[in-house]
Amino acid sequence: MEKLSSDDSNRNVHGLSHGGKIILFACKRDPAVNVSERGGLTFRSFYFEREGNAFLNATEGATAISRKLSAHVDIVTCKCAVDVQKRVKTAFVLVTKKSEKGGSFKYSLLALRSSHLLEPCIEFKLPYQMKGKVCILQGPTVLWSHDNSVSYTSPLAEGVRKIPIQMSKCLFGELPIQKGQLFALGLSEPLLANHSPTLGYLFEGGHAFDGSLILPHPYISITQCMRVLTADRVDDVLRCAVIAATSSKQLVLFENGTVKDTCEVPFGQVEDIQMVHTGRNGCLFVVSFKQGHVCAVWKETFQIASCWSDVDSAHVDDFLGCGTEQILLIFRNKGISSGPLEKFLITDLCGISYSCGQGSEVPKASPPPQENSLLTLRALESRLQEGLVALWDSDEDSNDETLDDKSHESPALSSKPKIDKLWHRITEEQLVVGLILTADSGIPASGVSLSLLTEPGQNSTPAVIQTRSQVFWLPACGPSTPTLSSPSSGFTFSEPAAKRSRQHIASDDFSGCRLAVTAVTKLAPLLTSGCVKCRAMLHYVEKAEAVFPGSSPTTAVLHCGEVSLDIHDLCQKPLLQNPQIKTDEVREDLLSLLTVLDNWVLRIDSPDYSLGDIDGWIKRREGFKKINVSPEYLLLDSPGSSAPMLLRWHQINPFQGDLSIHSSQLQMLQFLDSMLSYLPDSCFLQPVKRARSQSTAQKLASALEKEVLSLREGLSSLLCVKDEEERNKGHTGHCEIPDSGSAEDLIRCCREVWQQNVEKSRLRLNPVVDAGRYREMIQSISQVKMESDLAALRQLYQS
Repeated sequence: MEKLSSDDSNRNVHGLSHGGKIILFACKRDPAVNVSERGGLTFRSFYFEREGNAFLNATEGATAISRKLSAHVDIVTCKCAVDVQKRVKTAFVLVTKKSEKGGSFKYSLLALRSSHLLEPCIEFKLPYQMKGKVCILQGPTVLWSHDNSVSYTSPLAEGVRKIPIQMSKCLFGELPIQKGQLFALGLSEPLLANHSPTLGYLFEGGHAFDGSLILPHPYISITQCMRVLTADRVDDVLRCAVIAATSSKQLVLFENGTVKDTCEVPFGQVEDIQMVHTGRNGCLFVVSFKQGHVCAVWKETFQIASCWSDVDSAHVDDFLGCGTEQILLIFRNKGISSGPLEKFLITDLCGISYSCGQGSEVPKASPPPQENSLLTLRALESRLQEGLVALWDSDEDSNDETLDDKSHESPALSSKPKIDKLWHRITEEQLVVGLILTADSGIPASGVSLSLLTEPGQNSTPAVIQTRSQVFWLPACGPSTPTLSSPSSGFTFSEPAAKRSRQHIASDDFSGCRLAVTAVTKLAPLLTSGCVKCRAMLHYVEKAEAVFPGSSPTTAVLHCGEVSLDIHDLCQKPLLQNPQIKTDEVREDLLSLLTVLDNWVLRIDSPDYSLGDIDGWIKRREGFKKINVSPEYLLLDSPGSSAPMLLRWHQINPFQGDLSIHSSQLQMLQFLDSMLSYLPDSCFLQPVKRARSQSTAQKLASALEKEVLSLREGLSSLLCVKDEEERNKGHTGHCEIPDSGSAEDLIRCCREVWQQNVEKSRLRLNPVVDAGRYREMIQSISQVKMESDLAALRQLYQS
């Protein structure tokens, strides 16, 4: 962790996060206090209090490092690591004390065992002072390098040890395999025979391995920091995913030793890479730089999410106690301050944001334009003659003209959708933002959604607003066309982070139709956060041919404009006040209601009698009006209803039809109650199965049922085979009665039968089964359980 601002009495302040709290360590050396407390180490823990929007002191304590006045005590580093003996994650701090003669340095690793007690864990001496990167990893194990030699110590190492290999440009890490394995990675000095120049060394096993399995050889000398994300052994071959920061201002993602993706970062000299698990919103990488800069990068897209400057330290933990992790940025105090936690920001870039003391003097850096990449890509574009899409989108007029000229040669040059109109409505305390695409956009509806971002202020970053997205088909003609495709059947699709999405399309042929995409979110959180502007971002799937021939479709994002809220919007007016007219406003009102209202699609079957004129019966009911822009929908907006109701009846045959209801649950039940009095007694209602896929709840129920059945059938078959084997072996509990008929022989025979029965009962209670069959059963059950876990995650994501 980086140093925090300090004063004269508390020198060399370091901090870490542990258990949702911030712990600060400082060296205390004040001649005015008692001699026994000179050369000591103090610590304080703070917890975040939401109501007061401040960090409050939880506990504090101190311990003596040296009782000599001339002792010079400093903190080397502090880190949370797993204590393998106690099997718990613990906060550790490494301190050093220089001897009076200056010939040696004494180091002590202290563990914060409780909220108020520091205990010594490891003590050792070195003839030199540690410099460069010093790591505290699981064990706890302290690792460092000096003069091309790697040293380490731990409670089980019994002193300081050196690995038998010399290496330069050394990096330390941990492979998340089983209990975890610590490793060193570097360049072999000198080059060993039959070994790769990139050398790795496992501390636990004490043997070397090919380091290019983790990082390719050219990247070793320029890598400043790295983090192993995943690791596994497949056929005794190491498979891993690694993220590394290079001196070329790049963040590089490696998979199995090959480059998978890159991201240019705006600063240099990376010191640390942390990962934030924000729950359903995805993961972030938090990259800390030496000059007080911090940037966050989305793991899924590998794009920069935000940047900050004047940061003392960056921490990752669940500071709010909400079950997900957040980023805590502690900013530098430039003026007179009473504490190091006066200026901070807590955020997950997905809606959570708490800040204090961030005035205009705390700048938030923005990523500089990637000029070098732009020039390189433009040069590549000028050499392309195969009608490929441009590698870089630019808003400059000259580029637009160039693309227009090239479009005559290749009509399918770009699949970027064209925006027809952006609109919004406020209804039922919800904000609905809609987007209508032109008929020639040509993008598939299965990969389209709309998300909303907050407008960044002077000292804030844009955050993704929690929304629900839907898709509708519109006729290609103007508003006079009286048809709106019904969202009667829906399907779930993959969404960007921080969004829950549900799409609806009809099953007809929609060639030449327009696409309408909506997003709905609650209005109250936006108003309380002071958000009056929202950015509309369209997510869509580009056609494979538009990128490169033979390539797979890719996801793209398009900024479609901004939506502003004013006082007139807050004065909510009922939607669809004049359903008889045919205007764009009426169609937008209808789309808004279809988006915010709950939807049920019911199949009505009457096996004995015809259903009759259900459409006419609905129209004859008081209060129902036909919506002329989409005549298949009927609107009920009676004064006594808390919300409007939309109905759509589709007659399949005289004995069967589908009824779509958009309303509250109470309104739906009341309408069905009155409708059942009209329908024949023999008819029955059932929910319509999704045309394209089951709902996530149905998938979860089916997966759990399959898991239970697999477990039951697997165990039953395994035990049945075992019983058959026992019968074949003659374990019947039978003994032939001897001919002599003596009492001793009868007792012996009864004892043998009794022992056989006892052994048979023991085998039934503790069955010994064939290892091969047991392994096959476990593999089968594990595969089924993975499917049910995936269904549960999808259900959680949709809920």
